[in-house]
Amino acid sequence: MNKKMEALMKEYNEIPIPSQLDFVVKKALNQKPKKRILPKVGIGLAAAATLFIGGLNASPTFANTMAEVPALKNVVKVLTFREFKVDEETYQADIKVPAIKNLDNKELQSTLNQKYLKESKELYQQFQADMKDLKESGGGHLGVTNGYEVKTDNDQLLSIGRYTVNTVGSSSTTFQFDTIDKKNKLLITLPSLFKSDAYVDLISKEIRKQMITQMEQDSDLTYWVKNPNKKDDNPLDTFEKIQSNQNFYINKQNKLVIGFDKYEVAPGYMGVVEFIIPTDVLKGILVSDEYVK
Repeated sequence: MNKKMEALMKEYNEIPIPSQLDFVVKKALNQKPKKRILPKVGIGLAAAATLFIGGLNASPTFANTMAEVPALKNVVKVLTFREFKVDEETYQADIKVPAIKNLDNKELQSTLNQKYLKESKELYQQFQADMKDLKESGGGHLGVTNGYEVKTDNDQLLSIGRYTVNTVGSSSTTFQFDTIDKKNKLLITLPSLFKSDAYVDLISKEIRKQMITQMEQDSDLTYWVKNPNKKDDNPLDTFEKIQSNQNFYINKQNKLVIGFDKYEVAPGYMGVVEFIIPTDVLKGILVSDEYVK
């Protein structure tokens, strides 16, 4: 075994593994191949790929090395490219930079990856500047966590959600989504899904309906929306309609999901909120049923 693979296996073994996977992972790594490494690990490539995901997301070095292995080049989709960290007594930063691999549209892939890296660097630089100001003014508490979630990954669609949690006294949370058509090699925008801008009012009406229904069914839920069934509306009733480029993604069931950041349409305790839009509501204004079904 060459030194590069030995180092890789050492790093992989140091990554925490759920107890139920520990045996099968060790068995796969300790299997002695006769001719080639990957095809003879003792478990199928699909299973191996599943086991590798934890390593990919936990270790940028491991991810970058595995992305170079020919048999996995079509398996790796999103990985942690780089991390920025600060770990001091009252100052905490953990910023993970995602990178998309293996898109056929290399220009789109490069554009998105450069955007992710640029925004992450700017977030880290801003954190460092704020930390310096706090220290010079006597100290305080400051935290930022930035990461990503793969919402959908199938033969056609890849939806990635990137979140940022800022902590200064209270916390705020924002989400940004990118949905990619892997087959047609393009980035999907919300307006591109519809024949006209009529979707703004239709979706907004549906969301207001869902908000009111949820509050009537659960008194612990609160949205800033006017309820026609009540006379004494909260003065903070502000939600009227979505933005034309509102945050969205398409989930695994091919349903349109509209997202709102913390404090955007509800009190902070509600956190980030999402609404699944029934496809029946959108029939007649969708360009096609290729994505939303």
